[in-house]
Amino acid sequence: MGMYQSIRELWKKPKANLGPLYKERLIQWRREPAVISLERPTRLDRARSLGYRAKKGITVMRVRLRRGGRHREQRKAGRRSKTQRRRKIVGKSYQWIAEERCQRKHSNMEVLNSYMVAKDGIYYWFEVIMVDPERPEIKSDKKLNFLCKESKRVFRGKTAAAKKSRGLTKKGLGAEKLRPSRRAQKGRSK
Repeated sequence: MGMYQSIRELWKKPKANLGPLYKERLIQWRREPAVISLERPTRLDRARSLGYRAKKGITVMRVRLRRGGRHREQRKAGRRSKTQRRRKIVGKSYQWIAEERCQRKHSNMEVLNSYMVAKDGIYYWFEVIMVDPERPEIKSDKKLNFLCKESKRVFRGKTAAAKKSRGLTKKGLGAEKLRPSRRAQKGRSK
């Protein structure tokens, strides 16, 4: 078994395999800011499979998100149709929201990809791979230089997590109304 494969096996059941180290990490991560820059990824196998390389211009950020249903604020007066429902129906995954928060914090960089690191009763933690498109190392890299032409791709739903959340991993039967987008399909005649 290779190194990356053994790391992957460890992360399949982190509570059982990592034991007290996993608990200590969560205690420490709860005290840290919501978005923090890291020296190296926590899950090296997953980061490398999603495009991370240890080179200048590529950094990893850890984002903390609060778990649970998204609730609307309670309106005290007036009747509106959506006041009956306290639960807010959001068509976005937590991973996509984590990527967006990271992009807002570091507006000069582009989101390449992300993956989940941990969760407990209150929070999710995601690690987001960010790329600086202005660096010459990125411009000369054939696999990453497409990011130099795109800007703020996470807000336009172009990352892998966003495409999955939008339903664009499906093709063919049952996916007729997903392209170009669900919103664009509303206005079309039958």
